[in-house]
Amino acid sequence: CRAWVNFNGTGTVAIRESANVSSITDNGVGDYTVNFTTAMVDANYSASSLCGYSNTGNPYRYATADSWNASSLRVYTFYNDGGITKYDSGFVTVSIFR
Repeated sequence: CRAWVNFNGTGTVAIRESANVSSITDNGVGDYTVNFTTAMVDANYSASSLCGYSNTGNPYRYATADSWNASSLRVYTFYNDGGITKYDSGFVTVSIFR
């Protein structure tokens, strides 16, 4: 694992714990950029992301990664309400393997 992060994506975004992640940029509702402390060699890495769910509301929540580059990765969190709706998740994890 070259980088990983566990962060709170609600309100002021805050990293709980991480390795090789310098910061999280809040780009808007359910839209985050994970910034690496030390850049990857290239963008040919594997990313895995998850987001949390509380006992209230729709339980079908998921995270997806997009916009790979050597220095950062964009992550989106959604819930299924018959469509696709971005939301700020209180619990987001991302793991990067290369």
